Amino acid sequence: MKKIRLMLAALVAVLLFSMTGCGSGSSGGSAGSWASMKKTGSMDLKYASQFSVDYYEGGYALINIVGDGKFLMVPEGAKAPDGLDEDITVIKQPFDQTYLAASSAMDFFRQLDSLDTVRMTSTKAADWSFPEVQEAIEKGDMLYIGKYSAPDYEVIVDENCNLCIESTMIYHSPDIKEMLEEMGVPVMVERSSYETDPLGRMEWIKLYGLLTGKDKEAEEFFDGKTKELAEVLKGDKTDKKVAFFYISSAGYVNVRKPGDYISKMIDMAGGKYALANLELEEDEENALSTMNMQMEDFFANAQDADILIYNSTIEGPIETYDQLFDKNKLLKEFKAVKEGNVWCTGNNMFQETTGAADMITELYAVIHDKADDNLKYMTKVK
Repeated sequence: MKKIRLMLAALVAVLLFSMTGCGSGSSGGSAGSWASMKKTGSMDLKYASQFSVDYYEGGYALINIVGDGKFLMVPEGAKAPDGLDEDITVIKQPFDQTYLAASSAMDFFRQLDSLDTVRMTSTKAADWSFPEVQEAIEKGDMLYIGKYSAPDYEVIVDENCNLCIESTMIYHSPDIKEMLEEMGVPVMVERSSYETDPLGRMEWIKLYGLLTGKDKEAEEFFDGKTKELAEVLKGDKTDKKVAFFYISSAGYVNVRKPGDYISKMIDMAGGKYALANLELEEDEENALSTMNMQMEDFFANAQDADILIYNSTIEGPIETYDQLFDKNKLLKEFKAVKEGNVWCTGNNMFQETTGAADMITELYAVIHDKADDNLKYMTKVK
């Protein structure tokens, strides 16, 4: 049945596409030969490793995203050069009718004051932590067009979508990506969440600055945040252990793997990740940044943690110790619980991709007993 539905959706989309002439096809003519175009420089990246950008004369830019491919950004009014390699996808400015299926990327557009370029999203208004995004969807300035795995192709065509930005979740539905590309919509799979350095995740704002024509603003934002963080990074290191986790509906404890960007944020803030010495089984050596454990194993590894941070993103927030104990009574025996040092994150901690520097600053305050009740990303469990 799924294949039949996809075939019908594809037929409708292709018919609509052929009628409207939408997509990213060439407007005719050429900018000359790709082989003859001169490279003028590269984007200065200090922490990000999952993408790179090379600049070419005439305002062209070649974007290389690890594991996804290469994209030649053609400036507005210009034409794609002849003789492009087959693995290079042409994308043309302006990207003013973007379909953003990667929720982690919305914060980049928000920080760059470019939400007006995002026309479609795969996340409902109620699931956003950004009031301005919720308002845009409610007013119809931004359209919710269904889950990333079942987008409304008719809307995508009607809205003249000129760029789709997906998360790596799209690889679980490769037929959707293929369908969009057949419709002439270029699909870019962003990998900011694969950056192990928290500042590398934040540095992806430079790519979105390039796409939105706000390179300078992106550079200033990133430099400003890293300068603010510099003092924190000079701060005292402690021996305090911090565990970051949540308990699933099935009773498993979900934790961040050693070396994940959350564990690195804890280290940068002067603490020590409580599960840093966790030995991973062979089947756990994958790209996922989290893993499930039995409560007994979590207790063995984190019972002496000085600070517990409960991740509210999946199972919802907790405000009281009784709510925590409802998850599992064994939590009563943890050192951090006995000493009253348990915190809970808000949903904004993961949607605000550009907040990495501020999150590290808050972690520093928590670890060094300087936190008050006005933290943006965490609240203390009462």
